[in-house]
Amino acid sequence: MPPWPIPADAAPYIAAAGLVASSEEHVDVHYHAHLDILVNGHAVPVPAGIGFIVQGGQVTGLTSLHTHDTSGVVHIESPKNVPFTLGQFFTEWGVALGPGRLGGLTDNASQVLRVFVDGQPFTGNPATIVFRPHQEIALWYGARNAPANVPARYDFPAGE
Repeated sequence: MPPWPIPADAAPYIAAAGLVASSEEHVDVHYHAHLDILVNGHAVPVPAGIGFIVQGGQVTGLTSLHTHDTSGVVHIESPKNVPFTLGQFFTEWGVALGPGRLGGLTDNASQVLRVFVDGQPFTGNPATIVFRPHQEIALWYGARNAPANVPARYDFPAGE
């Protein structure tokens, strides 16, 4: 159940996501997307430090997909222009994501996962969503008969 912390040892999760940690940020390709998670009407924080490898209290590496704070802003900073997916981000976070599944929450008779991209319903596997600049992704889990009130956009700070 949420909130979901970051893994104590991120390396195996990063490898499972098909990502590589580097000793420095690469900004040849640099953009941001935003992720909102709402469970039963409550915002679930996206933790700071996703995509970071920390050893002995020091950051020793980070991936092209990472978070610096709990704002929900996902940083995509890569040496190559390749597609990165929401599934990769959740895998490195160590949280399950798939059709009808968000962490330990699954679709059932009374509750359902709904996914939105820029305010529009997304009906495929949420793990396949490819990040785009200034994209707003909302994962909503709640009562089947409840309206999903989700943001259609995020106001990124100037320069992001």
